[in-house]
Amino acid sequence: MSDVRVIIQRDSEREERVVTTGTTAAELFAGQRSIIAARVAGELRDLAHEVKDGETVEGVEISSEDGLNILRHSTAHVMAQAVQELFPEAKLGIGPPVKDGFYYDFDVEKPFHPDDLKAIEKKMQEIQKRGQRFSRRVVTDEAAREELADEPYKLELIGLKGSASSDDGADVEVGSGELTIYDNLDPKTGALCWKDLCRGPHLPTTRNIPAFKLMRNAAAYWRGSEKNPMLQRIYGTAWPTKDELKAHLDFLAEAEKRDHRKLGSELDLFSIPEQIGSGLAVFHPKGGIIRRVMEDYSRRRHEEEGYEFVYTPHATKGKLFETSGHLDWYADGMYPPMQLDEGVDYYLKPMNCPMHNLIFDARGRSYRELPLRLFEFGTVYRYEKSGVVHGLTRARGFTQDDAHIYCTREQMSQELDKTLTFVLNLLRDYGLNDFYLELSTKDPEKFVGSDEAWEEATETLRQVAEKQNLELVADPGGAAFYGPKISVQAKDAIGRTWQMSTIQLDFNLPERFGLEYTAADGTKTRPVMIHRALFGSIERFFAVLLEHYAGAMPPWLAPVQAVGIPVGDAHVQYLEEFAAEARRKGLRVDVDSSSDRMQKKIRTQQKQKVPFMIIVGDEDMHGGTVSFRYRDGSQENGIPRDQALAKLVDVVERRIQV
Repeated sequence: MSDVRVIIQRDSEREERVVTTGTTAAELFAGQRSIIAARVAGELRDLAHEVKDGETVEGVEISSEDGLNILRHSTAHVMAQAVQELFPEAKLGIGPPVKDGFYYDFDVEKPFHPDDLKAIEKKMQEIQKRGQRFSRRVVTDEAAREELADEPYKLELIGLKGSASSDDGADVEVGSGELTIYDNLDPKTGALCWKDLCRGPHLPTTRNIPAFKLMRNAAAYWRGSEKNPMLQRIYGTAWPTKDELKAHLDFLAEAEKRDHRKLGSELDLFSIPEQIGSGLAVFHPKGGIIRRVMEDYSRRRHEEEGYEFVYTPHATKGKLFETSGHLDWYADGMYPPMQLDEGVDYYLKPMNCPMHNLIFDARGRSYRELPLRLFEFGTVYRYEKSGVVHGLTRARGFTQDDAHIYCTREQMSQELDKTLTFVLNLLRDYGLNDFYLELSTKDPEKFVGSDEAWEEATETLRQVAEKQNLELVADPGGAAFYGPKISVQAKDAIGRTWQMSTIQLDFNLPERFGLEYTAADGTKTRPVMIHRALFGSIERFFAVLLEHYAGAMPPWLAPVQAVGIPVGDAHVQYLEEFAAEARRKGLRVDVDSSSDRMQKKIRTQQKQKVPFMIIVGDEDMHGGTVSFRYRDGSQENGIPRDQALAKLVDVVERRIQV
């Protein structure tokens, strides 16, 4: 046996160790139960990997991002084994790890039933307790095809070797190198229990799976294409501890209660009628109030900041999007053209910026007009695939609070700084306060313009972002084709992150449209263009706020700010007078004069999440007072009418939550 020198990496510390030939990564980390895999020379490996002379080996903790992916992909294998034990005819698709969990696709005769999922989870628990070993085995393409001859989807994946995509999860099975199959082996006899085509790595054994749960099943096209067969997908989640699993399930339960689609129906705010189409919402009167208030406040703040309002049509000739580049880079996200005017292609607009460029170019512009800030609530249409449409947060028709700022090169940094500060402050006005920033840089395969222009634009945005003293996260390759962007990532009340406002710096569209202004020296000069959407889309922002507040909107946004609850019929008239006086002050106050008993009225308004209930009985009516009942059930009695009205006005004007 010869000696092997290896370096064990622990954070910034490096330990050199001499071991014998055949030593595995598992032996290097013996006794460290949280280590479930190893990173060797930058590549993830199973703990069964035999270390070689000169290798640098780093332990992978189960709670790390890589560790969680390995845990979840290993659990997906256990699920697939359980499915084939219970449903022997099931053909295997792909089972990658995803955010907070995993899934696996199966071709089965009929869709899975909830009772099937219970049986599959029970079978998984049996497999987990058996402690089967995950064993990696290198195979040739020909041998893999022979072994997996009964698995048609695996045979297709073998043919993708070297070109598998991460978009559909195929890269977890076949990479650019050698093919491998993972065998699940009986821990006592070494007999083969199950196998799957996979790149790995995996946990050492099924006993290393601490906690998991199957969540739901859904239909999914093979490899995400509508041209392919429809398979059955089972989603699950797995965590390093049972406590973490419980915390995740509790979080999901809270998120489900806050689901904007559920709240939209319960509170009668909006709907997405099948007769209109997927991703195309209608707002009901109460939802319309919230939206109008959101828009009105935004308009007022934009006017204060020097924006000018414009309006553009919903459709345009295709030539405009040839000029902008959208037909080259964005056609898949656009609705198909309509042929009008003897064969001319017209498109529903996916963006407002090309039309704003035409407004800038409608007449000569002087440097004295710059910065010129054009603002529009512009409705756009994007053909999202049916599988990704989700309520108001991923829609096919939505309205952007879209602004395009045209400025000189010298004004660029100051204007960006001013714009980002304005955006953050306005989001805070709506009750979002926990932010970080993301800087999206050039996609090397999808961009227009020179490298020099991109470098200048990117560095300018970086400097502007750093002034806000917020965390700045890199998003390599995430920019639009015409320029880099800063996006504001906001956390909601339960810690979820939402992408909100975006600010994009663009040297390219002004060039493509030939935009010019007359400089102080009389020369024609190209402006810089800043794209800016604050809400992103009004619909999506509406949904985020609805989930952030769990439907209990702050009074200034609530469709009904207060509702009068009479103790008896004799008190209705008094409350009607109070409500009329409140409405004259701009408040939205109703009176529940239905025949229901008072306690039922209170329960009804609690379910509607009305901020204030104004309760009146004999004592209040005779004393010229009212009683306030709050959302939490507490009550404040005997408040003089004028003070009650002043309090309502105050909380609305200060935009505070109650």
